[in-house]
Amino acid sequence: MRRLCSAVALVVIAVLPASPASATPARVSSYEIQIGADPATVYLPPGRTVLPVALLLQGGNVPRESYGRFARTVAGFGFAVAVPDHRRAVGPVSGLFPESRQIDAAAQWAAEENVRAGSPLAGRLDAGRLVLLGHSFGAAAGLFAIGGLCTPPFCFGPVYQRPAVLRAAAFYGAATATQGGQAVPIGNAGVPVALVQGAADGVNPPAAARATYDGLSSPPKAYVTVGGANHYGLTDTQTPPGATPDASPQTIAQNASVDAAARWSALFLRASLGDSLAAAYVYGFGDASDEGVVVVHDKGSTIVVHDEGGT
Repeated sequence: MRRLCSAVALVVIAVLPASPASATPARVSSYEIQIGADPATVYLPPGRTVLPVALLLQGGNVPRESYGRFARTVAGFGFAVAVPDHRRAVGPVSGLFPESRQIDAAAQWAAEENVRAGSPLAGRLDAGRLVLLGHSFGAAAGLFAIGGLCTPPFCFGPVYQRPAVLRAAAFYGAATATQGGQAVPIGNAGVPVALVQGAADGVNPPAAARATYDGLSSPPKAYVTVGGANHYGLTDTQTPPGATPDASPQTIAQNASVDAAARWSALFLRASLGDSLAAAYVYGFGDASDEGVVVVHDKGSTIVVHDEGGT
């Protein structure tokens, strides 16, 4: 059964706008730009396909260079992936700490970059479709933004209203702050959300991530567990410079965890934007072809749990 599902999965991915070959990091290009006041790297696949914009909100004190393989792989599935370094002070500490209002800056940047003379993305951006990626601190910032919650230290001000162009999100190592052991509920109506979680994450434990998933108010939503991955399962190396180490060791190869996180994030986002083939993978047989991955999802009418055998 797994062999059959693996073969079907390869066919599905192959007929998506970016084939497995073009989804590899080697064929994706990048350039440097400013998004608002932030230096950023933008990754784009070859060709002239119109691309939705994916903003990646970094983990606390994780430099943008640490997401190279992840961002390139997501871009290969048909996205322009923007990864800014957002430096600010949180209390007495200054560092790389994302915040909700970067989403507004990215939406404005996309509209301007699409018409900027000399831009590698001129005429290629679908500025009306913005999706989010995020890791740890950045994932929490994205979740609160989706819920319209201006919650310190991810947002400061009386209110936050998510932009209308925000269409979907996929976060890694994500949890909202807990109150008495319960995750803060997030009203995500209109914005499908996937939480991709390392089973060996010692910084954001799976129980906290699952409670956050359960607290999402609206389907579609998915909870994807990557076996053997820890909190840094989507960065190029374990414990990037400046980041807080994860005392729980990762037990799978780094590239394997990065690729799994990128694949499931990208295909969930594509499914959420109306790609029926990506939806077949995410909500159907994808985990049966992906050893070590377990998926729980709610499409709106039923909740389905797949185990590692794909049953």
